[in-house]
Amino acid sequence: MNVTLARKLAVSMIVAAFGVSGAPVSYAQDNSGATDAAPSTKAQRKAARKDARAKKNAELKKLEGAGYNPAQRDDASYPQDIQSAQKKAGIGQ
Repeated sequence: MNVTLARKLAVSMIVAAFGVSGAPVSYAQDNSGATDAAPSTKAQRKAARKDARAKKNAELKKLEGAGYNPAQRDDASYPQDIQSAQKKAGIGQ
């Protein structure tokens, strides 16, 4: 009789442990505090990509105008080249 009581107690403890450990997992997947800043439609995503590409290309044009040439990049002088061009163009950092 003590064996069955011990088994019941052990099973009860295991069930309780699984029940308690499962609660935080369900809270971690709650999206109530998340912001939906991402565009929802395909057209909005396409427009956002187009805007980002235009911004990147405009910044690259400014850097090239300030003396940076990405085609002649030397790995040894790369950080100094881009940083000096950014300083001249007033971009970044």
